[in-house]
Amino acid sequence: MSAAPLDPSAAAVSSVPIARRWPAWYNVVLLCGAAVLISYIDRTNISVAAIPMQAQFGWSETTKGWVLSSFFIGYLAFMAASGALANRFGGKIVLGAAVLWWSVFTMLTPPAALISLPVLIAARIALGLGEAAVFPASVNMIGRWVPPANRTRAVTAFSSMLSVGTMISLPITGWLVRDRGWPAPFFLFGALGLVWAVGWFSGVRGGRSADVEPAPTDRVIPWARLLRSRAVWAIIINHFCGNWALYVMLAWLPSYFKTTFHVTLANAGLLSAAPWAAYFVMGNLSGWLADTMIASGKSVTFVRKTVEVIALVGSATFLLLLQTTSSPAVAVLLMCGAAGTLSFCLAGFAANPFDIAPRHADVIWGLSNTAGTLPGIFGVYITGWLIDRTGSYNAPFFLTAAVGIIGAIVYLLFASGVREIE
Repeated sequence: MSAAPLDPSAAAVSSVPIARRWPAWYNVVLLCGAAVLISYIDRTNISVAAIPMQAQFGWSETTKGWVLSSFFIGYLAFMAASGALANRFGGKIVLGAAVLWWSVFTMLTPPAALISLPVLIAARIALGLGEAAVFPASVNMIGRWVPPANRTRAVTAFSSMLSVGTMISLPITGWLVRDRGWPAPFFLFGALGLVWAVGWFSGVRGGRSADVEPAPTDRVIPWARLLRSRAVWAIIINHFCGNWALYVMLAWLPSYFKTTFHVTLANAGLLSAAPWAAYFVMGNLSGWLADTMIASGKSVTFVRKTVEVIALVGSATFLLLLQTTSSPAVAVLLMCGAAGTLSFCLAGFAANPFDIAPRHADVIWGLSNTAGTLPGIFGVYITGWLIDRTGSYNAPFFLTAAVGIIGAIVYLLFASGVREIE
């Protein structure tokens, strides 16, 4: 599998009509999106495989919890560093090396589990270390290849693939485990990453497009200025608040439908897929809408704040309305509304680093996604704790809505679309 070379000289010898139909940067966005999809498949397949693994190895629920959560140790630890590495060495090398790294450790998961529990935990941490680079390195490639007028759509396109990875991972893993045994998905999905790497290294060149600003002569990252910026902190806080809702829905949607409406586990999985389809569609719509508004003359600051408020206040509203329904059909529609509006974050805080510091957008993403990973640990745990204490999902959904509204207020007060840092 080989994508078209991303080289200005190669583009020059291509026919003009083809170049206009398929700009070179499309390949970068598609391959970055594929990397995100693979990363979410590789991080989530163990949630299904862990069921037969627990039976085979005699794990307690606590032990299984350690196995499932150990990924986030590596993911959280290397997030900021991966942004700095992408900024220094370029997204092509960092993303390519990261996918190779985590694909190998995906394939090593079954033998690691057969050796011992500590070795399995180490393999999951190593997987998280590799996947930490996928978003910062992809953002770096967007900055190198995508013209500024198209960057919001590019960010939403590759980021929204997380929902596709989530939708296909669980059912495919279930079928593989049923028919081939629990090691099968790790070997298959790990090999998929190796195939992606062949396409990436053969089809994507280093450097940058002639349509973007040249690389800075000063390669020093202005950490102090970034950390003093109110606009950067607005992004960091909103990444935390947006991901609180994202991770709660990722972890708890099947359980919500199963326990609230007493549907079968298979039907719970199907009902849980619909919101992620809405996330994908609406996320890409938000990118087109934001870029169109900016091209029409609207202030970048106004556009970013508008879509971010739609995302956080909209998802909060739908989550609060869930407490009033007793119908699974209505609940699915409301969950689709919550996930669909939440995806507008991709055109809000997620694209905002290119506005305020385009040459350091990858670094800002590394910083903000460090904060954005915390809800995957604490938000998911607190949700379970509240369900145990109250016996329903009303309290955790109310808390998730409140976190989103706080994020929207912070963004309205402190976010900016004006370039602050060279």
